[in-house]
Amino acid sequence: MNRITPLLVALACAVSAVGAKPPNVLFIAVDDLKPDFTAYGGEVPTPAIDRLAEHGTLFTNAHCQQAVCGPSRASLLTGLSPDHTQVWDLKTRIRDKRPDVVTLPQYFKENGYTAIGVGKIFDQRSVDKGEDSVSWSIPYVQPKELDYHPQYGKPAAYYQSPRIRKLVDEAEAAGHTSWRAVNLYLVERNAWPSVESEDVPDDAYVDGATTSYALNRLDDFAKSGEPFFLAVGFKKPHLPFVAPRKYWDMIDRDKIELAPFQQHAEGSPEYAYTNWGELRSYSGIPKNGPLEAEQQRELIHGYYACALYIDAQIGKLLDKVKALGLDGDTIVVLWGDHGWHLGDHGQWCKHTNYEQATRVPLIIAAPDFPGGNRTTEPVGLIDIYPTLCQLTGLPTPTGLDGVSLVPLMKDAAADVRDYVMSQYPRGDKMGYALRNDRYRLVSWFDTGDMRPADGSEAILQVELYDYEQDPLETRNLADDPSYRDVSRQLSAQMMAYLKDQNAQD
Repeated sequence: MNRITPLLVALACAVSAVGAKPPNVLFIAVDDLKPDFTAYGGEVPTPAIDRLAEHGTLFTNAHCQQAVCGPSRASLLTGLSPDHTQVWDLKTRIRDKRPDVVTLPQYFKENGYTAIGVGKIFDQRSVDKGEDSVSWSIPYVQPKELDYHPQYGKPAAYYQSPRIRKLVDEAEAAGHTSWRAVNLYLVERNAWPSVESEDVPDDAYVDGATTSYALNRLDDFAKSGEPFFLAVGFKKPHLPFVAPRKYWDMIDRDKIELAPFQQHAEGSPEYAYTNWGELRSYSGIPKNGPLEAEQQRELIHGYYACALYIDAQIGKLLDKVKALGLDGDTIVVLWGDHGWHLGDHGQWCKHTNYEQATRVPLIIAAPDFPGGNRTTEPVGLIDIYPTLCQLTGLPTPTGLDGVSLVPLMKDAAADVRDYVMSQYPRGDKMGYALRNDRYRLVSWFDTGDMRPADGSEAILQVELYDYEQDPLETRNLADDPSYRDVSRQLSAQMMAYLKDQNAQD
């Protein structure tokens, strides 16, 4: 795949004519990854991510702006809040609402970089043809276009098991060729499992093949000297939890601990939770009610195996950057698009305003910045856009909702924002979550059909959680007299935020 080489050479010549080459950007996205691994104090061993953290700044209190793929990625990649993108679901396209918006990779492309993407960067339902062609220097590479291990070939749907491969062949031979038709064919035959642990090489699945493509692009960039914005999006640990067996074997299922608090928070509204329909769509998952302990362990095992699989892919990218001598002028950004409930509150998947859904991993490593830096300040994925602009010396576009995190990369205690906002809709309600260094305040507004609140609507319910005293969110403290002043202060900040958001429209 050398179709980009002429473009790289041409742009390299253009850059050399105007001055020193700006730093490259390796932009690594991981779907559904929660910060539950060793770099964040967890037990899942992720040596590659740990290594990146040793060379950069780890943000321990980073949050997405909406805990579901499409809206979160639309917000991050435009630098705008979900209320300003107007993407609150998995069917609205960004450019249907904001046709002239300049996305992050598009901005770098328009400023002398070669912007290339592979894997999952945008959610495919949020952009035209799943790629947003204006954002990239060359056509975006879809999973079906990747080179897979020759012995196994492209996965059948998500899977490599012989039984499922046979069923997919049957479905296609019968004329069921669309994704939905194949999905239904497998579901009807109880062959849409939530986990798979086949003994296959990394590139028998999408993420391994994605890595191979990205490694080849890094080789091209090293030869050309072209400044690049390389976006590599990994799909695991998104459901289904499929990863090569060797990663499953690294975890002892018998030692997996289940979530210690599996109830709804005392005093919280029922509509704040979900029935985790995403997981229930898979074979073998009950349509209602809780999961048995052994099935919980199987799912957690699968989730962790996928995290290990992705860490190995990240390690290959970091090794390649170093081997090519690019580490001295390449910024590496690692982010997850939202968290994931693993049984806490009786919840699975994402789709809430609680800590386990909104909190994400975020690590930024840049040349000439200290490594091993950790900050507990509240930040958002929305801050990545202006941060990368400042790190690369590009002018920061006006109108972005995020703030640059560069001060925190210099001083972990720097003051860049007092709080970070997330939100999640529930039909005619919109819940806004304000997270600072200690508390989370969630206000639920009666907004109508997924409209942004301006503070004038009826407040249906308020939730308040204190992570120093109650890290598991077991009790809503909003009506606790001892938290009255805290609740008033955070509510005032919430209202000021909503007023400011609406003033910008």
